[in-house]
Amino acid sequence: MSEISDQIQTLVPEYVRNLQVYQAGKPIEELTRERGLTRISKLASNENPLGPSPFAIQKMTNALWEVHRYPDMNAYALKSGLAKLYKLKKENIILGNGSEGIMSYIARAFVQPGHEILTSENTFIGFYIIARSVGAKLKTVPLKNYRFDAEALAKNITPKTKVIYICNPNNPTGTYITKKEFDFLMSHVPSHVLVILDEAYFEFARETEDYPNSMDYRYDNVITLRTFSKAYGLSGIRIGYGFGHEDLIANLHKVKMPFEPGLIAQMGALGAIYDKPHLKRTVVNNKRRYTELFDFLTKHEFNPIPSVANFIAFKTGSEEASRYLFDKLLDHGVIIRQLKANEMPDFVRVSLGTKREMSHFYKAMENVLPEYNKRYGRPGRQ
Repeated sequence: MSEISDQIQTLVPEYVRNLQVYQAGKPIEELTRERGLTRISKLASNENPLGPSPFAIQKMTNALWEVHRYPDMNAYALKSGLAKLYKLKKENIILGNGSEGIMSYIARAFVQPGHEILTSENTFIGFYIIARSVGAKLKTVPLKNYRFDAEALAKNITPKTKVIYICNPNNPTGTYITKKEFDFLMSHVPSHVLVILDEAYFEFARETEDYPNSMDYRYDNVITLRTFSKAYGLSGIRIGYGFGHEDLIANLHKVKMPFEPGLIAQMGALGAIYDKPHLKRTVVNNKRRYTELFDFLTKHEFNPIPSVANFIAFKTGSEEASRYLFDKLLDHGVIIRQLKANEMPDFVRVSLGTKREMSHFYKAMENVLPEYNKRYGRPGRQ
């Protein structure tokens, strides 16, 4: 390392120097450049394969004529729409550049170096990065049967605990904590501890009978995070939203950048929330593709983890097997996600795509599996 580099490193806090950069799913354009493929199915990033609502596109297109103006800093139109949809006051709502943007506001507003943040292993790694970026101590408990363990979380609350993070449904496992488990956990959470309920996949899980929709509760120390990136198909414009007590939200606004999210994002989200038929089509497609994929993986004895989200994770048996499957599927133009970064190196995750994309995946798997089965001790499996 050069002398100048050494000097720069001294300017950076140790907890930032030790961070690992978030690794996104492999972009379609990158695979095209690398392998010259013309047909590519990206099943790595839990995006909406049906794309955005036409109403969202129309709103964003019309807004292009106003991009020389700063966006409404208070996002009156979008907050009014969300307030009407969820029967809240605008003062209960905060917007950000994706739900991760709101996570960063929470970290800036409530967390200081040395504070303890409690969560689970094998959950959304973006939150780990945000927590560590402010010097917080991240305390994790293991998943139980691939699910957040409410009892273990309750037992690990200490006087140093500042924030508890729950991803529900969980990414990357697709599992969820039940109403009973959530009630149990909240009965053990002190009022001065902030609970983050990350419900990025809420629209896919909401019809599950024992799923705890956070809008059915009114805890002053709970903030709900949701996003337009998943079911609403707006990943590329980066917009998420949060619900909480107005005093909690008011303090988040103090550390929020003035014009986040931008005009195009606000307008796209506004169009999306009013297109209920598009959201219904998305959920219906997800249910159909889920059943097909789960059955395919079960048939091939991969023991998939039951999921209420828009993806399924399954065990390969080893990190090497995960890497082999990932690489060989790339040769066929199919992108899936390895889970090494989530400390699940012997698992991969497949997002649910369109019928055509999933057919591409199944055909690619049928080509890859004979050699895969021989190589990794699965003789005779079909």
